[in-house]
This record gives sequence, C-alpha cells and structure tokens, in this order.
Amino acid sequence: MKLNARSSLFFLLFSSFLLFVNQAAALLEVDITGGFQSATPIAVVPFSWSQSGKAPVDIAGVVSSDLTRSGVFSPLSVNQLPERPQIDGTINFPRWKNTDAENLVIGQIIAVGQGRYDVRFKMVDIFTGKNSLEYQYNVEGKNLRRVAHQISDKIFQELTHSRGAFDTLIAYVVVNNDINAKKRVYTLAVADSDGFNEQIILKSRKPIMSPSWSPNGKRLAYVSFEKDRSVVYMQELKSGKRKTIAQFKGINSAPVWSPDGKRLAMTLSKDGNSEIYVMYIASGVLQRITNHYGIDTEPSWSPDGQSLIFTSDRAGKPQIYQIMINQRGRSGSPKRLTYEGNYNAGASFSPDGKSLVFISRDRGSFRVATMELATRNLQILTRSKLDESPSFSPNGKMILYATELRGRGILEAIAVDGSNSPQRLRVLSGDVREPAWSPYRSR
Repeated sequence: MKLNARSSLFFLLFSSFLLFVNQAAALLEVDITGGFQSATPIAVVPFSWSQSGKAPVDIAGVVSSDLTRSGVFSPLSVNQLPERPQIDGTINFPRWKNTDAENLVIGQIIAVGQGRYDVRFKMVDIFTGKNSLEYQYNVEGKNLRRVAHQISDKIFQELTHSRGAFDTLIAYVVVNNDINAKKRVYTLAVADSDGFNEQIILKSRKPIMSPSWSPNGKRLAYVSFEKDRSVVYMQELKSGKRKTIAQFKGINSAPVWSPDGKRLAMTLSKDGNSEIYVMYIASGVLQRITNHYGIDTEPSWSPDGQSLIFTSDRAGKPQIYQIMINQRGRSGSPKRLTYEGNYNAGASFSPDGKSLVFISRDRGSFRVATMELATRNLQILTRSKLDESPSFSPNGKMILYATELRGRGILEAIAVDGSNSPQRLRVLSGDVREPAWSPYRSR
C-alpha cells in the first residue's frame, strides 16, 4: 500500500468502512492467544449453586477468563484443582500448597426469589490461610455477569495494587452484508469488556464511524452518514435519545469529549479546509482551534482538559501535534510531538497523561505504538499489518485496537509495555472496527 500524505490521513479516517467485507451477523468472542511469560498462577474454584442444575451464570468462569485476558494471571484449569471447597467449608491447605497457586478464590450463588441472587466470594492466601478479600452482593439475574467482572476487579486490585478494568464497556462498529437487499448494514454496538451483553445503539444502511465515550460513560458521540453526508450525533445509551451536534457543509468527523463533559472537539471543513474545532455542547458555541492549509484532524483531549493533540500533515507527512487550550479557544501555536517515522496518526493520551498511543507506519505496516512524552521514546507494540483506532483501558494497563485477520476486522488488546501477546475479541461473523474503551462505570 502506497499513500501520499493527504490520502494517508483520509485513509485512516475512512478505512473503517473501506475495509469491511461480506459477512452475516456480528457476535464477539474472546480468543486468548497468549499471556505474560511471568503470569501469576491463581485458583478460582467453581462457585457453589443453591439450586439443581446449572447456575444462571458461571461466575468463576467469567472471573477466570477476565484474569487470563489481563495477561497478568494464569488461573488453574478445573482439572488442576485438588479439591472444590465450599465458601464456609474446610480447606485442605497442604493439598493446595502442592499447586503453583498462591491465592484461592471461593464463592457461592444463592437464589433468594423474585429474580434476585446473593453472591458471596472470598480470596484466601494459601500459605497463610488468611482471607485477603471477602464481599457479598445482592443483585438481579441480569447483573450477575457484571458482579463477576466486579469480583475480577477486586482481585486484580488486591494482587497488583492497580485498579482493574473488567467492569467496563467497549463500543465498536460492525458491518454485515444484507444478502437479500444486497446492501451493507452498519451497526454501532456496546458490550461488556469481554464482548458479552452486546447492545445495539444504531443500525444504518450508511456508514457509522468514530464512537467516543462521554466521561460519565452514559453517552456516545459518533459520526453517521444516514443523510448521505457526515453528521456528528450525541446519543444517550439508556434512553436512546440523540441530538445532532454538527452537520455543517463538508466534513463533520472525529468527535471526542472533553474530560469535563461540557465540550466536544471535532474535525470540520465548513470553512474550506479540514480544521480542529471545539463546541460547547450546552450552547452550541463553536471555537476554531487550528488554522492551517494542511489537513488537521483526529483531535484528542489531555486528561486535564488543557490541551488537544491532533494529526496534521502540515510538515508534509502525518504527525502528531499538541496545542494548548483555554476558555477562549487556542492558546499558543501547535507543537510537533512525533518525529520518528513518516506516518504517526490517530493519537490519544494515557489516563495519567504521561504517554500517547497512536498508529505508526513501521516497515510498510500500520501498527500500534506508544510514546512516553517525557523521553519521546516510541515503541511499536504490534506485529500486524493494518491496525487502527487504539485506545487505553481506563486503568492505563491495556490498549484496545482494531486490526485485520485473514481479511476480516477484529479487535485485540495488548499490554501497554507489549509484554504479552494480543488478546483477541473476534467476530464469529461480520467485520468489526472503530473500537473505543469506556471510562469506569458508576456503581
């Protein structure tokens, strides 16, 4: 693939629907392709169930999958468990000490009527015999999987001293072919971080692009071509109510929320060239941030809301720039951040603001890269050919991105230091692109 500077930028903007292929229906499935070489063994015993038959959700299975997907932990298989102790029963610690695990997770699910369940778990240090965690939940059946993710988060934080990010959401776009109508169907969807509990936000015969989460995780901004032109919308997830944000002449694209949730940065060409603008959502007041004959696009906010980074070809090739922002708009001139390589685009900040993730052209391939702002050290994390839309997990430990596998769009996640193999969220059918990892959810 050989692209000039301007076509490269527009390739990145519109690759999500240029690359879609013929498929039927979308469904994400976790495919663990590897982990950290030093992953910590842990034992998660199947939770006891108060009724006959199977529990409505295999909570222990969800927890094990979460911990495995993080790459930090390596749960024992069920066949490796020397026993299956009950939460209030006796634990034969000498038998557990013969395993590689240092911690043991035990739990129970009790049906309490009217579709509600009591879930209790504890984590025990195998060598001291002491409980390091113990929690109880009372939830509706529809929230059992979420409780499992919350348990995973508590285990992760207790053992790593870093907040987990399992009880979060991902947004993505899937394209399928309607064989009968001989047209493509574009779907904007939201799912749990492991791809389950998919919710359809929007379906359209026209392309959908660039989903962006509000800071409270309750709304999405995105671009839709329903009107045969690009329009930026904002939509509430719970009610489905949506509002048109930008439908100016020309390009309306790449919306991204400010950390305070009051503004949207976006790319508009209403004045003739592709520039960065900021809109105050409540008033609709628009501020022009950049003013250059080059293409300026793909804005992203710093965590403190005091600057924007964006992609520009003003130096001849796509590179990442930063510009300071105040209440009146821009403050100062753009500062170039990337110099290594001739293509760096689509950047966003880590949650702590200390590094960036973006797409960098590496030996002819478009790959996920990170750069520490203090040292400007650039690290290529992936070995795939055509990656796009990288975003950090809310705890900054993983990066979610889209890539291609045998001509199909899939999602993958990788550790920020590249120390694990990618963890794959693949579609059983359909083509998935444009992922965005949500902020933490409110309890």
